[in-house]
Amino acid sequence: MPPKRVQCCISVDIDAVAGWLGSYGGEDSTSDISRGLFAGTIGVRRLLRLFEKKNIKTTWFIPGHSLETFPVECQMIADAGHEIGLHGYSHENPKEMSLEQQTAVLDKVGQFFRPHDMIPTTKQCYKLITKFQHGKPPRGVVAPWWEASKEGAELLLKYGVEYDHSFSHHDCQAYWLRIGDNWTPIDFKQKAEHWMKPLEPGVPTGLCEIPASWYLDDLPPMMFIKKAPNSHGWVNARDVEDLWLDQFNYFYREYDEFIYPVTVHPDVSGHPHGLLLLERIIDYINTKDGVEWVTMEAICDDFKSRNTPLEGAILPAEHGAILKDAELVLKKQPAHNAESANLGAPW
Repeated sequence: MPPKRVQCCISVDIDAVAGWLGSYGGEDSTSDISRGLFAGTIGVRRLLRLFEKKNIKTTWFIPGHSLETFPVECQMIADAGHEIGLHGYSHENPKEMSLEQQTAVLDKVGQFFRPHDMIPTTKQCYKLITKFQHGKPPRGVVAPWWEASKEGAELLLKYGVEYDHSFSHHDCQAYWLRIGDNWTPIDFKQKAEHWMKPLEPGVPTGLCEIPASWYLDDLPPMMFIKKAPNSHGWVNARDVEDLWLDQFNYFYREYDEFIYPVTVHPDVSGHPHGLLLLERIIDYINTKDGVEWVTMEAICDDFKSRNTPLEGAILPAEHGAILKDAELVLKKQPAHNAESANLGAPW
């Protein structure tokens, strides 16, 4: 029997206040904002202590709003050696945004100076993460609510993002993301022939997709959201544990090699029942042979080392190249005022 090779990864989305502003309908509730403040401070610190105790490196997808609202906690994440990836600014739904708005959010979260700007703006999300990671640009992204716009992947490719964690074509294997699929919604005002068409596949890319799964996510069953029609919040953590372990055990039985990507939030798993659930999951998985706990960028590197994009695939730009281009443009521009002169300082 061949040896097992299992790459387990815990990714942490610090939705915090941003989640209530962009997705959960709590922007007018001081109570919900208070819950977000707990997530960004107490919840983050508790999870960091757990990962240190278990000697696990993880990947944190952090909205720009959380980066700027909780800079101390986010710096603790980077200083502990965890990976940081992109997750919007205020947890906005990309499907509802124009391309211009999506670009502005990506710039803001990276605090990236766009090379085509005549005078770069002072605060822009790609470069912001680069700052927290001591000069290392983000390599991966999670779309807020796992809702990606049709043009979003192309935008990520232009920025040199190497992997995404928002789609579910598979549940335990990485794959090359395909973009531009076309399908016809049902419209009962039209003749049936109008919608009776198969999905038309799009084009391949060199963007590594690390699958997302609502069934390996702590938030849907264990976070109460007043304005969500299917919100729970009081699901027994041991029921969630059974579901998560069923998936792990099935994969372990059926596959010699697989990935096991769990998504948690300090809003949920920063509470005692969530922390103890994670501890039990980690301890159980550690009893199995062939298991390693890795970051998502490590999964991406391993996948890319063993797989080649399909012929004609749209490839990502060089990682970090867009920052270099912006720096060159910045150096060529005169200092219009004291503020713009400070933009060239190291971050």
